[in-house]
Amino acid sequence: MALDLNMPILVVDDYQTMVRIIRNLLKQLGFEEVDDASDGTAALAKLKNRKYGLVISDWNMEPMTGYELLRHVRADEGLRTTPFIMVTAESKTENVIAAKKAGVNNYIVKPFNAATLKSKIEAVCGA
Repeated sequence: MALDLNMPILVVDDYQTMVRIIRNLLKQLGFEEVDDASDGTAALAKLKNRKYGLVISDWNMEPMTGYELLRHVRADEGLRTTPFIMVTAESKTENVIAAKKAGVNNYIVKPFNAATLKSKIEAVCGA
């Protein structure tokens, strides 16, 4: 199955420069439908209003972290199956294990490039 370049993607990060970087990488890969949210609370509101094909979320955010967002998404009947990629600057084993247990589909450690992002999206969304 090829990647659906028309699927809407939600990028969640409280650092606007990182949102811009991920948005640009996604555009390089051919994705056009990219929304963003500045934290988990804002992301949940957007997830309630639109069906996203993928969520790419930073781990470290205030007031709701990416990990807490992931737990909310997995606990919600309507959102449970939404593919979720966690992005973080920390590659702590316990974080990776916690995210896996919470139901993350994939994990990216910063910094990363378009090729890395593409391979993670393909692994999650099937290519």
